[in-house]
Amino acid sequence: MSAPTPPRPTACLALADGSLFYGMGFGATGQTTAELCFNTAMTGYQEIMTDPSYAGQIVTFTFPHIGNVGTNPEDDETGDPVAAGMVVKWMPTDPSNWRNAQPLSDWLASRGRIAIGGVDTRRLTRAIRHLGAPHVALAHDPEGNFDIEGLIAAARSFAGLEGMDLAKDVTCAQSYRWDEMRWAWPDGYPTQDAPRHKVVAVDYGAKRNILRCLASAGCEVTVLPATATYDDIMAHQPDGVFLSNGPGDPAATGTYAVPMIREVLDKTDLPVFGICLGHQMLALALGGKTVKMSHGHHGANHPVKDYDTGKVEITSMNHGFAVDGQSLPKGVLETHVSLFDGSNCGIRLDGRPVWSVQHHPEASPGPQDSYYLFERFAEAMAARGKVAADA
Repeated sequence: MSAPTPPRPTACLALADGSLFYGMGFGATGQTTAELCFNTAMTGYQEIMTDPSYAGQIVTFTFPHIGNVGTNPEDDETGDPVAAGMVVKWMPTDPSNWRNAQPLSDWLASRGRIAIGGVDTRRLTRAIRHLGAPHVALAHDPEGNFDIEGLIAAARSFAGLEGMDLAKDVTCAQSYRWDEMRWAWPDGYPTQDAPRHKVVAVDYGAKRNILRCLASAGCEVTVLPATATYDDIMAHQPDGVFLSNGPGDPAATGTYAVPMIREVLDKTDLPVFGICLGHQMLALALGGKTVKMSHGHHGANHPVKDYDTGKVEITSMNHGFAVDGQSLPKGVLETHVSLFDGSNCGIRLDGRPVWSVQHHPEASPGPQDSYYLFERFAEAMAARGKVAADA
């Protein structure tokens, strides 16, 4: 008896070096180009796909069980998926979770995102580790018809993330208020109805759970677009300024963000707190430099050491650029460092309540070892308010 004929591949991932990975497509059909990265998180694929920091990237998931709990509206970190596509080892199984509202494949299809399953993600991840994040083209055709030369050419023509200001593509169109707090059993997301501090959050691609953490720390949050000016911020008379995460090259976004941040630092004594791209923006404003990483940090298991306390925190990360710790000028202190590769993960301005971290203390997905940073931000605003009241 002859062996059954294997199914014809319905998806193809083409790398700029000519490497090809075939598999079975799911989600939307069509073709897209992007930078390819890998994420080592074991949970939170929906949060990852909707994290605005993944704009311009296709995500390879190293954990094989992707799609097994389905999707639901509560776990979106922004309105729609931002990552260009996903690569997984096993095709998603039928969802098995009481919170499931829509299978992953249907969720992706309804949002125009392409995915490929049945790929040797170990081999692919090793290639990314050794050669750096490649430019790729991903195609899904139910008939399995692919223009291979065209796909490789499309991958090679992708401009890459260096020099790209993607924050403008994912930021909010206009300002808005945020009062939803962190999820709590059994009622879900409660509302912050007794805020103690007024915070302006500059949206370079903010995750919803960051805003929830600010609200849970007692903040009334007003979110402004990435291009907000110093005057736009001060019109809200904030007690503190928050700089959000986001995608793309920090040097490109910095052309308009850095002057605003410098003006806040020069003209006020407001506490300033930044995460991810916001961390990089603050470093640039203080005189530091940023660099493109080989394959970046993407996962929920990254150990980071806090130099101030000696404590090691397990953190969630998602970044392809990093602050050059050697470039920090006098008076700007390196506070956190990755124990994977020694790259910078935190800074603070000596003598002032101004600091930032590269990792994600809000998690979603990931551990919550660093959540105290939101409380530290609230304490800094309270201390400033007390000094003003006593004056």
